[in-house]
Amino acid sequence: MKPILTTFVALAGLAACTTTEKTESSRLPNIVLINMDDMGYGDVSLNGATGFSTPNIDKMAGEGIVFSHFYSPQAVCSASRAGLLTGCYPNRVGFSGALDHRAQMGINPDEQTIPELLKEKGYATAVFGKWHLGHHKKFLPLQHGFDEFYGIPYSNDMWPNHPVNKNYYPPLPLFEGNEVIEENPDQSHFTQNFTQRTLEFIQKNQENPFFVYLAHPMPHVPLFVSEAFKGKSEQGLYGDVIMEIDWSIGQINQMLEELNLAENTLVIVISDNGPWMTYGNHAGSSGGLREGKGTTFEGGQRVPCVMKWKGVTPEGAVCNSLTAGIDILPTLATLAESPIPEKKIDGVNLAELIKGNFETQPRSSFLYYYRRNNLEAVRSGNWKLVFEHHGRTYENNTIGKDGQPGKTPENVLIEKGLYDLRRDPGERYNVMEFYPEVVTELEALADEAREDLGDDLTDSPGNNRREPGRVDE
Repeated sequence: MKPILTTFVALAGLAACTTTEKTESSRLPNIVLINMDDMGYGDVSLNGATGFSTPNIDKMAGEGIVFSHFYSPQAVCSASRAGLLTGCYPNRVGFSGALDHRAQMGINPDEQTIPELLKEKGYATAVFGKWHLGHHKKFLPLQHGFDEFYGIPYSNDMWPNHPVNKNYYPPLPLFEGNEVIEENPDQSHFTQNFTQRTLEFIQKNQENPFFVYLAHPMPHVPLFVSEAFKGKSEQGLYGDVIMEIDWSIGQINQMLEELNLAENTLVIVISDNGPWMTYGNHAGSSGGLREGKGTTFEGGQRVPCVMKWKGVTPEGAVCNSLTAGIDILPTLATLAESPIPEKKIDGVNLAELIKGNFETQPRSSFLYYYRRNNLEAVRSGNWKLVFEHHGRTYENNTIGKDGQPGKTPENVLIEKGLYDLRRDPGERYNVMEFYPEVVTELEALADEAREDLGDDLTDSPGNNRREPGRVDE
């Protein structure tokens, strides 16, 4: 694989010659969903990043909406992606943790995904980058609504050079559709090549409605960057990687402008969870939020989110409403005039917020689940109640450097606490004793969640959880 920095100009030139009249179905909005891996809340300039800049994300923010309270479905890779594509809390559809090469499960074919809903309305669909919802053929993207897949089946550290589990993983496969076309590909080309495939897909489908899911494998470790961006930042390799991802976003928005598609395309930029802070200078920033990936504190699940739809989203707006990755599916279904899935989902429709109607509050609460099925916290309005549990913490522990992780305890006792996220987004001041009525209200919300989805912390099985797909089915 070779990096390509100049092809955009050629593609744009081709597009200038295209005069074909749009079809009726193309009046439905195109959708570009860009999902980073482990990019923290503080890893963009608009949230205070230093030592590198993200001018293209900042430009998007100036032309669209920043969602300041946007949550990943769960603070870990596979679960987060399952929630994003199904509109469900991951534990509802049987997902937790991060699947690897041994996994005998994946996304259930009975679950309806974003691309499956959009294909019913005539959309062309593609995913480029990281999948992580099962590596067996029956779980790969082409079996779940995508027309094209070019990428890796799980995280980029699941290869023989893993810094801790050396030679535990097999060679990392690169897929084209359902076939492996290369093993242990050069990851320094990942960002550019997945961007290039996205640009080609957009150019190819400019006359039809399309949905493209660009799931960048980075800035998840191990970090790689092309020669074009090596040494560009003042924050070392991590900053270089973020700057190349930002370049990628700029290329996509530029092509949409060149093809006169910007006024009919919603572009969404998010991250799958917070920064993996044990990797030190190879990890991102939570922007002052508490903890990071693998925790249900804000640093683990509150992530950057910028949306832009020229002429539809207000310019330079900040939406402080509670929103989440599970809301993407019902939102896109609404915009594409497609019915939502028949089975119960947990997402809400954000279409009015996207159009700038911030008086609406489609989401009033959020459930923070982790591990197999632990309800570790609940949020209602600005109040968050954290339940006693054992979990990960990065505080007062060894942090790694240059690609080697530190030692991060996974079974530390986390005490119960109530936090006012309006005054204390860092979750440092437990005010439970001062607001017993708020605790009672949030406990009631948790009880409803336990009845519905269960909770291992209280031995509640839940009534409405569904099974994932299995290899032997």
